[in-house]
Amino acid sequence: MILNREEASASLEWKCSQAFGERNPDEELQDVDIVSAIEFDKTGDYLAVGDRGGRVILFETVGGKNTPNQHISISELEKEMDFTSTSHPEYRYKTEFQSHEPEFDYLKSLEIEEKINRVRWCAAPNGSMFILSTNDKTIKLWKVRDQKVKKIKEMDHFPFVSSENTLLAEKNFMNEHNPPSFAHGYHLEWTENMATKVYPHAHDFNINSISNNSDCETFVSADDLRINLWNLEISDQCFNIVDMKPSNMDDLTEVITSAEFHPIYCNLLAYSSSRGFVRLVDMRQSALCDHSARILRDAAESHGSKSFFTEIIASISDIKFANDGQHLLSRDYMNLKLWDIRMDSTPVVTFKIHEHLRPKLCDLYNNDSIFDKFECSVSGDGLHFATGSYSNLLRIFSHGVGSAGGITVEAGKNENRKPILQAAPRARRSSLSNLTRGLYRQAHENSSSGHHELSYNLSSKLLHLAWHPTTNLIACANGNSLFFHYA
Repeated sequence: MILNREEASASLEWKCSQAFGERNPDEELQDVDIVSAIEFDKTGDYLAVGDRGGRVILFETVGGKNTPNQHISISELEKEMDFTSTSHPEYRYKTEFQSHEPEFDYLKSLEIEEKINRVRWCAAPNGSMFILSTNDKTIKLWKVRDQKVKKIKEMDHFPFVSSENTLLAEKNFMNEHNPPSFAHGYHLEWTENMATKVYPHAHDFNINSISNNSDCETFVSADDLRINLWNLEISDQCFNIVDMKPSNMDDLTEVITSAEFHPIYCNLLAYSSSRGFVRLVDMRQSALCDHSARILRDAAESHGSKSFFTEIIASISDIKFANDGQHLLSRDYMNLKLWDIRMDSTPVVTFKIHEHLRPKLCDLYNNDSIFDKFECSVSGDGLHFATGSYSNLLRIFSHGVGSAGGITVEAGKNENRKPILQAAPRARRSSLSNLTRGLYRQAHENSSSGHHELSYNLSSKLLHLAWHPTTNLIACANGNSLFFHYA
């Protein structure tokens, strides 16, 4: 059934279903545990989460992939089909790997953080999962696959065969890390991760975004002043397609903040800037695309009153295309804007995120909160939009009548929740992710609409989020905690 815009805006009631990595009240938040990137794959079966410790953590749906398990029993299959048809997706921890390590650039005397800035899923033609991850300087392509060890035959204790020979035959198909017990009596799985490609030394400034092309062969990486085009198979060469660096750096007026490929046409690329502009370029027109761009700008803001903070809050922190390819979502500090790429003078609609903070811009500037970069996300049907705010608030809007105020949900809030047991503070984790400490919640979460009259907690901010590609489920992160909300 297809909902129209009015029905879609009025029918969503958001609840929290799962939370991972929550801390005890007396537990100190480690900087390396803070989530810095979230991304669903195109099927929604998997979720990749990057953190400031350079790790990439993978989650999978509880029911697994859409491909059926050959060895599952009929009763289990019926239960699984009944669950998936009546409920929202649920996720469990799958694996994690160390994507980046801290480095030092001796030529520039610059320390390079291991923090993951972006993760992106790539097309997987043979069933393997490929993930692009990047820190400030280096992009890596990771291949993640399940390895299976099959038990060839169940050994019977034949009276003429000694127990030692039986034991040896049994262990021929196992290693020391795997116990001799097999799921469903057939096979055992574990996950192997390996970096198949490394794309280094192509950016003088910090990388802020990467985006896969719809041709499944190329991707772009963007820093403050340049955008490079890569082929996934070639790691030692890239092409510079946008260069905004002036001959004299004193003449610099804007920087690139985000870049995103068009979801349908592989020749179209959009990138945003710190001046509040979104440029749409056609890579077929010229080798260097920054001089033949169509600029999306809000004419009403350009003619409005100016202040010291006008240009700062106009900076776009994130852009996302809708699946239809005709609409684009942009997020600046105060607003979420929906654009029709055929209309370059005004957005289709502007959603106010935290307008009540406008009188406090001076305080926000003094404590650097005004430079926070909030991400945005679009639902698969293109009718709903989400972004984060302070006090751990998730703002959700719909493209319909009476939806300008949107819905405000406190991420992870559960009034019926049992108190967390006290535990001693833990040290920096080494390998096992903090996000493995999952918590499943019954769907009795509160949801609220309209404007929250709460005093805002600027230290608790919801910067990163992603929308499930096929259903109304949002994954969002605050600090080291990952929350799932569904409607």
